[in-house]
Amino acid sequence: MEKKIVFGEILSNAFSIGLKNFFSLLGCLVLWILTIWIPYVNVGTTIAIATIPAALSKGNIISPLEIFNKRYYQFMGEFFLVQGLLMMIILPAMLFLIIPAFVMSIAYSLATLLVVDKDKGASEALKISNKLTYGYKWVIFFANLVLALPLPILFYLSLHASMFRIIGFLYFIVFIPIILGAKAFIYQKLSADIQ
Repeated sequence: MEKKIVFGEILSNAFSIGLKNFFSLLGCLVLWILTIWIPYVNVGTTIAIATIPAALSKGNIISPLEIFNKRYYQFMGEFFLVQGLLMMIILPAMLFLIIPAFVMSIAYSLATLLVVDKDKGASEALKISNKLTYGYKWVIFFANLVLALPLPILFYLSLHASMFRIIGFLYFIVFIPIILGAKAFIYQKLSADIQ
């Protein structure tokens, strides 16, 4: 089996994709927060935010106004169906000492992207996502762990020194585009053959 993704590639591409799109992603998040209280509009913007990695995987710099694209509303039913099915899978998995829930959340992490980007149905997207991530769950888990590890460390240090509060806040702002960049790279590499 040919390695499609490796640990180092995920990290380096997470930073390059995330930082290349930093201001656009920050704009998207600010606009999403501003519209989250507006009924119906918040559905389209939430679908857009959840599926931004699919847009990032194409290599283009996205516009913050992309979250207002009307095309996201056509995926409303499938989006909520995927989210509902994910909850029905992950919540019972949490009863088994949480580890199966982590495994299942990684296995199905590409499902919403497949719904919007590849126009797949909810159950088909879950099945394809599980197949695409098979053999890569550890790599994906450790890459996300390494990217997220500074957050609790900086939070702990911020309890003892105010300088770390500022550093922690800045890393949190940078962390969101970086984690979206990681997901975009993973999606790009693993879904390249899906029509």
